Amino acid sequence: MTAHRLGSLAAAGLLATLSWGAPAHAADLSIVCRCVEGGVNTELATWIKTWVIPEFAKTPAGAGNTVTLKSFGGTDEQLTQQLALDFSTGAGADVSSFDGFLIPSFVEGGLLKPLDEIAGSEVDGWDGWSHISPGAQALMSYQGKRYGLAEGTDVRVIFYRRDLFAKAGLKAEGWQPASWDELLAAARALKKADPDSFPLQINAGVSMGEATTMQGYYPLLLGAGEALQDKDGKWITGSPAILAALKLYRTIYVDEKLGDQRAQLLADGRNRSFANFRDGKTAMLVEGDWFYRSVTAPGSEFAVADRDRTMGWAKIPAEAAGRGLDGRDFVTISGGTGFVLNPNTQNPKEAWALLAFMNSRDALTAYQGFEERIRIRDDVPVPNSTFLQDTAKALMPITTARPNDPNYDKVSAELQRMTEAVVSGNATPEEAMARYGAAVKKIVGEANTVGKG
Repeated sequence: MTAHRLGSLAAAGLLATLSWGAPAHAADLSIVCRCVEGGVNTELATWIKTWVIPEFAKTPAGAGNTVTLKSFGGTDEQLTQQLALDFSTGAGADVSSFDGFLIPSFVEGGLLKPLDEIAGSEVDGWDGWSHISPGAQALMSYQGKRYGLAEGTDVRVIFYRRDLFAKAGLKAEGWQPASWDELLAAARALKKADPDSFPLQINAGVSMGEATTMQGYYPLLLGAGEALQDKDGKWITGSPAILAALKLYRTIYVDEKLGDQRAQLLADGRNRSFANFRDGKTAMLVEGDWFYRSVTAPGSEFAVADRDRTMGWAKIPAEAAGRGLDGRDFVTISGGTGFVLNPNTQNPKEAWALLAFMNSRDALTAYQGFEERIRIRDDVPVPNSTFLQDTAKALMPITTARPNDPNYDKVSAELQRMTEAVVSGNATPEEAMARYGAAVKKIVGEANTVGKG
């Protein structure tokens, strides 16, 4: 081998070390996400196709590789099922979008591996970790090991329509309920002003999946002063807080018809709730900030006309002042979605290089131009959105997160069934709670549960 050839190889090796583990050979890589241009999460799809893929190709790490986006237009639950099938059979994309709460159950099921186990020492040597706080890294970690990268986090709020509030004689600017009673009072006034409307949407039921848990039941439970587990990590199977949350559901959907009961039970119920808000049939909707930055954004299917003038937001109140979790007056909860590596990828080094590039400062800064959000890196600010700046400042200091537990997704499915039993009118809150408690005991073992008063 000539000296020139040896020098070229040495230079190539150095370049690989400096550039997210540049590939030693060309690779066909793929990314899968619940994202469709012009449809669900259109901003994510557009960013990947028009920025990530072409810009990655310009880097030493991406040169010669082919990257393909595999858009998935189904529900979050359907994508989860597909990923479980793919990861168990050696199929699927190299880089997959993933919700952090699923990591423990996938790991325990042997369906995910730590990033460094897949891609090697390049992972720990990535300079991006220094710009991601330990708490932010934990969103895609389990038992101290990193399994993915969250591109951002979020908060839950009450979105409301200023135009409908004004018509009902309510305060349209700066509305902020201080209790569940004040929330219900606003809903009743709106219902009186338009008897055919469904003024309040708090997600419930099985069809809405994790959206029921995160945007519905969990904020109510927190507002009643409790989480899913106690301080010792035991799952709470019955309590006054659970009953309080379920009774509020019954008031809204069964007793007073303040919410669209049917939407909670339909397969496309969540989209129906979005359409209700867009069309002015619903004036208040509890959702994550994704609802603002994506669902109702200009050009989207559920875009709200003159969004920033029409829509306002309020913090989710505790049942009463000081009665929320840890004595709080207001509550919220945050999650983290991002990407993981397929444990069966045939191109682990190249797949990591792509994932690292997607989470570089330049890539996430560019993403802000497609969709602003609270990014996971501390060197990627929210540049323009007053809404995101204000909600992050007000709510990140008081937020909480889902239990990092392999049984969480199974328990979450049971609480979705519990809320559906109540909002459908098929069970009283007491009956639904008893069924939930029995189901949770079977899932986690009775020794890992506790009942409260």
